[in-house]
Amino acid sequence: MIPPVSWHLLVTPPLPGAVNMAIDEALLAQARDARQRTIRVYTWARPTISLGRHQTAQGIWDLARCEARGVDVVRRLTGGRAILHHRELTYAVTAPVRDDVGLRDDYRAIAALLARSLDRLGIGAAPAVPHTRMPIPAAAPCFELPARDELVVEGRKLVASAQLREEHAFLQHGSLLNHDDQGWLGELATIPMPTTPAATVHALLGRDLSADEWSEAIAAAVPEVWHERVVPVHVDACVPPDILAPLVARYRDPQWTWRR
Repeated sequence: MIPPVSWHLLVTPPLPGAVNMAIDEALLAQARDARQRTIRVYTWARPTISLGRHQTAQGIWDLARCEARGVDVVRRLTGGRAILHHRELTYAVTAPVRDDVGLRDDYRAIAALLARSLDRLGIGAAPAVPHTRMPIPAAAPCFELPARDELVVEGRKLVASAQLREEHAFLQHGSLLNHDDQGWLGELATIPMPTTPAATVHALLGRDLSADEWSEAIAAAVPEVWHERVVPVHVDACVPPDILAPLVARYRDPQWTWRR
């Protein structure tokens, strides 16, 4: 028996940071209001620092340096730490919350899916099992330390993820590095930043992955890991422009980005 269609698969072209974050929030609303489940793979039009929702930005990041380097800054809806989105791929998963499934269960299930998708591409990544408690979100980069169930290769973080969980839906998104450009963060900050090398796709495969290639691997992994099916969709079918526009405006607003 063919399993029912359960997931939408959305691949978007390189977009500005504010638009990327707005689409993710709109998909979260679709999960909450229409019970729609979506997996999205995307890239960024310009190098962009995304800050965790509760991270301090004022006095940490030098906006003039960012502008001179051609780097945008956006604040995510999710928590976690700063990531530089450049020469990498980003995924997002939005779905309704189930009463019998907790945050850690969803996190673990998504990690299993991503690991299987990367295994199909020749990358053997495994969930991290930290031996110490993760520090609270601070100015340090996201790739400094792997959290539980984030994917690592030989102890180095390969996929960094963050989740926002509401009463009726959740959003989890994260970054897969083709190249490790996280050292830029230290050059754009006003305070010292740790520089912990991350695992990269290019070092493991000798080449980069495209958004289309990773999305195809994820789509193939869904029935293998979750025993469900996916169908590709276009962004306009998921997120009408009239819904997207006010969200984009908020993510472009310095009062949101630099609010703390």
